[in-house]
Amino acid sequence: MKPRLQDPPAFVFFNEVGIIEHLSRTAAERVLPRGLSMAGFGLLNHMIRLGHERRAPAKIAAALQVTKGAITQTLKRLEAEGLVTVEPDPSDGRGKAVSVTPAGRQARQEAIAALDPLFADLLAQVDVAEIEAVLPTLQKVRQVLDAARD
Repeated sequence: MKPRLQDPPAFVFFNEVGIIEHLSRTAAERVLPRGLSMAGFGLLNHMIRLGHERRAPAKIAAALQVTKGAITQTLKRLEAEGLVTVEPDPSDGRGKAVSVTPAGRQARQEAIAALDPLFADLLAQVDVAEIEAVLPTLQKVRQVLDAARD
């Protein structure tokens, strides 16, 4: 049997994060409320988590690091479901402003509630203290990467 390569720690870290992201995304997609995709949930979560009452689609696209076309499609689906409104921006005659509707806030809460069983299964096998212990490192890595993209 061939000896295993010793990959650099940063690669191993990001490889693990990537696998966790893929597995968690796949599991979450199975339980999201009808009509809500991961892209839609991500947009709603971004707006609500950061307290954005109104936000330009281009700013949302930049924050989520997707194309304007991808945001346009996600917004169309969310608007058709009544989860957001897209209206002319009163401060910019050519621009648009996105707002989350009460139904959008409710959909985000339902999505989070639908994830509870997944979290319960995880927490039955991984102690919450272990998860809390890695949070500062993960947050620091996110902050470094977030600052580097600007």
